[in-house]
Parts: sequence; structure tokens; C-alpha cells
Amino acid sequence: MNDTAVSDTGSRKVAIQDLYPDHYAHCYGCGRLNEHGLHIKSYWDGEEALATFDPAPYHTAIPGFVYGGLIASLIDCHSTGTAAAATFQAEGRPPEALPRSAT
Repeated sequence: MNDTAVSDTGSRKVAIQDLYPDHYAHCYGCGRLNEHGLHIKSYWDGEEALATFDPAPYHTAIPGFVYGGLIASLIDCHSTGTAAAATFQAEGRPPEALPRSAT
């Protein structure tokens, strides 16, 4: 999996999940620090976030079908990353800002 994407203008985009602080970066689905994980990446594209994932042959449940756990991880990691980034954007905070502590 690539850690960055290239925009239409040629600039490099950083995945939302790659901006997570280290203590949040161990997720099997999207954690950049999990060497055995899926490394799901979401990127802002205009007004929405996009993620693509090409399953390997060993991600099948039965021939021709991806197993449900992978699909659940895709939904979970993309949705969580997008929600966090959208919240930061709505608050006018840069994506690389640390999360605020719950009070």
C-alpha cells in the first residue's frame, strides 16, 4: 500500500490515518505502525474523503468474494478517519493537530 497519494496538481496528499498520533496508530485496519495490518488509507478529495483497497487473493471468504471482516475493517477505518478529519476541519484545526482530550 502507498503511504501517500498524488493529487491532480501533482502535490502529495497524506492519508488521514497517517496523521494519527503514535498511540492511535496500531490498528490492524489502518495503523501505520502495525506492520501486519491492512494499512487502509483515506484521502480528502474536494468535499469528501476517498479510500481504495485492492484485496489480495488470500482476503477471500469463498472464490470471488472478500471476507466480511475485511469489509467491516474498511468501513470502520475509513469512517472513523473521515469523521475525525471532518471534525478537525469544522473546528478550523489543521489535520495534524493533536486530538483534544475528552472532558
